[in-house]
Amino acid sequence: MKTKVLNLDNKSSGEIDLNDAIFGLEPRPDLIQRVVVWQLAKRRAGTHKVLTRGEINRTKQKFGRQKGGGTARHGARSAPLFVGGAKAMGPVSHSHEFDLPKKVKALGLRHALSAKAKDGAIVILDEAKSKDIKTAALAKQFGKMKLGRALVVDGEFDKNFQLSARNLAEVSLLTVSGINVYDIMRSDKLVLTTAAVKAIEARLGEGVK
Repeated sequence: MKTKVLNLDNKSSGEIDLNDAIFGLEPRPDLIQRVVVWQLAKRRAGTHKVLTRGEINRTKQKFGRQKGGGTARHGARSAPLFVGGAKAMGPVSHSHEFDLPKKVKALGLRHALSAKAKDGAIVILDEAKSKDIKTAALAKQFGKMKLGRALVVDGEFDKNFQLSARNLAEVSLLTVSGINVYDIMRSDKLVLTTAAVKAIEARLGEGVK
């Protein structure tokens, strides 16, 4: 699949051939959703918790007679029935993470890239480099390209470009090693450098079905 390569001035800088086995698949929403759910589950803290009966510091003295008092046979004020008592069957700290096969993760990434390509939401840059650290200048260049909320991916970012982009609210930077389905799908435009394309194809190209 031939795609035009641009520079930061939004001018043509040639063409690049994208691997159809990575960027030309018919997107499967079920695979993409499966990987996104896995990613978000890993991010959950799982620290929500309430006190159990064993953790409530209240009297354990039996407050009524066994029979004839007209009350239940409570032996502790930590019972969920009482004000200040424990919470019955409340949440406890636990991990929400679950396993996902490596092949499914890789396939989900291919389908996410293909979904962006199908929507025409991939922009290929010859390189992501800036001569100076100037956020306003970079914002103006991105404005000409009409990127909107963009995810920029490179092999290793130029320091001037990285410092210039860090204050742009709608621009996120990721190296190829950190590329993931969730960040790809939540962006309006996926901006890949030619170096990033080569790295992605090297990473995902083998064993593609």
